[in-house]
Amino acid sequence: MSDPASRKVIEIGPFHPLLEEPVGFSLTVEGERVVAIDARMDYIHKGLERLAQERTYDMVPILLERICGICSVTHSVCFCHAVEDLLGVEIPARAAYIRTILGELERLHSHLLWVGLAGHFIGYNTVFMWSWKYREPVCDLFEMLTGHRQNSALPIVGGVRRDLPVEYFPEARRILDELAGQTARLTAAVLDDPVLSARLRGVGVLAREAALDFGVVGPTARAAGLATDVRRDEPYAAYAEVEWDLVTRDEGDVFAKAVVRLLEIAESIRILRQCFDRLPGGPINLGTLHVPRGEGIGRYEAPRGEDVHYVRSNGTNMPERLKVRAPSFVNIPSFKASCLGAPLADVLITLAACDPCYSCTERAVVLQDRRGGPLPGAPELLAASRRRTAELARELGRPPDLELE
Repeated sequence: MSDPASRKVIEIGPFHPLLEEPVGFSLTVEGERVVAIDARMDYIHKGLERLAQERTYDMVPILLERICGICSVTHSVCFCHAVEDLLGVEIPARAAYIRTILGELERLHSHLLWVGLAGHFIGYNTVFMWSWKYREPVCDLFEMLTGHRQNSALPIVGGVRRDLPVEYFPEARRILDELAGQTARLTAAVLDDPVLSARLRGVGVLAREAALDFGVVGPTARAAGLATDVRRDEPYAAYAEVEWDLVTRDEGDVFAKAVVRLLEIAESIRILRQCFDRLPGGPINLGTLHVPRGEGIGRYEAPRGEDVHYVRSNGTNMPERLKVRAPSFVNIPSFKASCLGAPLADVLITLAACDPCYSCTERAVVLQDRRGGPLPGAPELLAASRRRTAELARELGRPPDLELE
């Protein structure tokens, strides 16, 4: 029987060695068993949706590359998809292939980063070192083709800003061939390791029904038996013209999420090889475009899952409204299904298994007065903070440092 009197609350964050960004988790435990969990993710607000209203359509993709340090191509291309949906245009074939190359390179380095961190979280640093060593040539290839290891500034509405340097394609193919062998050995090592299997199988299970209830996306959904992927369900760029397989598992545990990402690495390499071999000629963008009044929706399969951008135009050269729904926004809450009843030692690896990006979920805090009265403004909040500081100082027997107005 559950004993509420024996429950304790453990706070993790907002700053913790295993959290790359500030987020606060409150775990209610009975002994070593987690019986309740909640999270606070409003420590970061960069205001990029508002800043986009003061940038031209040509500048917004560069701004949105700063939403996430890993998914820069994701957000810039997804925004372009939304505006192109509003315009009702199709980008040139060469631009479509270039966007596909950028997206799959990003998926490679994102999945390899996650696999390495997962190994580090459970103390398996050999996997961490292997994975991050193999990730370096991917970032080098990104820099070789775009001039930067992460933020390429290539996607624009109607195509891409610059062409890829074809003289580097032979080196790109060599890197991909070498990476294919390395990641195949890494995948075999992870799948055959009895320690990893014992540590991760049956841990943090997200059942198919719970995955549907929470609306999870990406590898988190595919590891729970949901065959969903925007690249297949609503093909964009060159995905309808290349061959690749959708990777799914049915177990829904941490091990299944690792397997999905490892096998998707092989599929990304397969897609990239085809794109380099089949890259068509022709223009790389549609030139200068006027965006009329209207609305558009963009969808994109990020490494973490479906990304969605909404754009509203008032006919000027700047968007009137931008709304971003990153995949982590729906994946992170699923911990309420996968962590409850789990041992405390399994919680962090379960949280990490959905590859959360807390920066992607940044939102402003909204204050609501349940009594219907006026909401407090900055002066009232500041005065309340000063009063509370003085009360604590008196309780501690120390004179207050602030003069109250």
